[in-house]
Amino acid sequence: MGNSAIALVPIVIVLFLAATSLWVYQDAANHARRGRPVYFSAGNLEVSAPAVWAAGCLALWVFVMPLYITCRKHAD
Repeated sequence: MGNSAIALVPIVIVLFLAATSLWVYQDAANHARRGRPVYFSAGNLEVSAPAVWAAGCLALWVFVMPLYITCRKHAD
């Protein structure tokens, strides 16, 4: 694997994170418009806003994306 291929890895990761976070935002917004928001609650923490879901995916994708998928099933 050449140096140019290795240099592309971070770019691919950033594009993947951006694309999946955008999908989460659009999907959560569609659910909210239909009156069935994707909702998560743990103690004082409540998440239902599409922008919060998307920001969570950007910041902590490995935790928030599986959580979103799980909560999304309950919203359908």
